[in-house]
Amino acid sequence: MKRFTRTRSAIVVAGAAALLVSGVVTAGASPMTGTYNAKDAALVPALYKGTTLQVATDATYPPDESMKGSTMVGFDVDLMKAIATTLGIKYKENNVTFDNIIGGIEGARYQIGNSSFTDTKAREKQVNFVDYFQAGEGVYILSTSKFVFKNLTSFCGDKVAVETGTTEQTDAQSVKCSGGKKVTVLSFGTQTEANAAVQSGQAVAGFVDSQVAGYIVSLAQGVFKLTGKPVNVFPYGIATPKTANGLKLAKAIQAATKTLVANGTYGAILKKWGVTTGALPASKMVLNGAKS
Repeated sequence: MKRFTRTRSAIVVAGAAALLVSGVVTAGASPMTGTYNAKDAALVPALYKGTTLQVATDATYPPDESMKGSTMVGFDVDLMKAIATTLGIKYKENNVTFDNIIGGIEGARYQIGNSSFTDTKAREKQVNFVDYFQAGEGVYILSTSKFVFKNLTSFCGDKVAVETGTTEQTDAQSVKCSGGKKVTVLSFGTQTEANAAVQSGQAVAGFVDSQVAGYIVSLAQGVFKLTGKPVNVFPYGIATPKTANGLKLAKAIQAATKTLVANGTYGAILKKWGVTTGALPASKMVLNGAKS
């Protein structure tokens, strides 16, 4: 699934986030960042120790990931920091258009994709996923709209705005309509542009991950409202390359996320960003798509 930034202006404009967030992030000392765990750190492949891992994130998707000035923020961002602290690794956040992240991992430009990726079978053919959260798909509309969302066929005969490369785009394009109707799917490079399409009336509804839909509405100062209930609840996954070292890195990330659940850091991060309803228990933080 996938992708708004803080302030009302971000509903309309895409913001001027740089393609690369400057600076290398290292382990910090904060209740939100966790603590170093030698057992988990031992799982990090030698290739990645002592180097700076490149992390790809599309920072247009609050509360998961967005830009606050020149700083990337969000619950995914805090979680990545906590994982890095637990594993004792250095990393650099790269602000990348969502649709280009998996290709960048396959092309070895990035070692980690951390951007609210729904773990799907199709994506598992390209990358490994460590599941860490769960979300459904939600719908937001103008507060003056009479559109009512009951299920995906509610979109039939209307225009819906999505971010390119997302599960929502795929699901909206797959809707089977009757009576000669069809769903017109308007795809945009960022969630911010999709929000603007709904606000301008270009689309009747925005289709996005459920917790993001709620966040968009909460910041819109009465411009938007939610309609219906979330559908298609699935896990999010942190992505790594389908290589031997990528698999080892995924196992290290999986161990770190479970440690963060156990020591309370994971819960504290989700509470900070208001997304505790998507918490995944350690028993469901599985590794999928792994290459043996």
